[in-house]
Amino acid sequence: MRARVGQRVPVVVQSRGRRRTGARVLWVCAETVVTCGVVVLLLVVHQLWWTNQQARAEALQQVRVLEREWDISPPAPTSPTAPVTGTGAGSGAGADAGGSSPSGAPSDSATRRPAPDAAPGRSDPAPSDAFAVLRIPRLGLTVPVAQGISKRSVLDKGYVGHYPGTAAPGRTGNFALAGHRNTHGEPFRYINRLAEGDVISVRTRGATYTYRVDQILPRTAPRDVGVVRAVPRSIVKPSYGYDAPGAYLTLTTCTPEFSSAYRLVVWAKLVS
Repeated sequence: MRARVGQRVPVVVQSRGRRRTGARVLWVCAETVVTCGVVVLLLVVHQLWWTNQQARAEALQQVRVLEREWDISPPAPTSPTAPVTGTGAGSGAGADAGGSSPSGAPSDSATRRPAPDAAPGRSDPAPSDAFAVLRIPRLGLTVPVAQGISKRSVLDKGYVGHYPGTAAPGRTGNFALAGHRNTHGEPFRYINRLAEGDVISVRTRGATYTYRVDQILPRTAPRDVGVVRAVPRSIVKPSYGYDAPGAYLTLTTCTPEFSSAYRLVVWAKLVS
């Protein structure tokens, strides 16, 4: 049969379905990319902002608790004793800003020094216990000092960690500390701004000790264990450090920022 003149012949078009399928695929891909981007952004915000807020709040609260306890219950008077000589058992060169423990740092199970300001019958600070308050006026920094350099129980809480085996505050030897440069309160973020002569104080239950910045080692290797010895001297850059015993304070952290490739070291001497 012949089609009548003017009669429309139906035409099947299949390309429209392909276009719709392609559009759906593109839409799903775009949604996936956006979702992944949002997740990554949230992770960055959490790591760089929220961990700082949380750690700083906890650290400040710990400072208040310590100082309130000290004001209410000062140490009992004791007979004068000779200064305790610090040891050189500490090793390691700084705290890791990015989340790993300080390379070559001593473990929390290392021998701990007695607390010089403890009252009779008072036990030494247990691992992770805060026992002092560090203040650096130039940086506007006030932060608790805890025993040990454990990431989870000390550094990630926004505290500064005391290297086990190094001297107690105010005593002959090297009172060596580690702190995060970035994230988790980042207490040592700006210690690169310290200059010779800047004052650093350490308050304990029994006394407040004042140190004055004396030397700064801008960069050294994580394996540079000499910086936290009783008489600190870099084994990587021997021109930095000391030759004679004294009462030293050492601050260590990572450098450059957002990296754990090297260590930044600040040394100070006890003045009162």
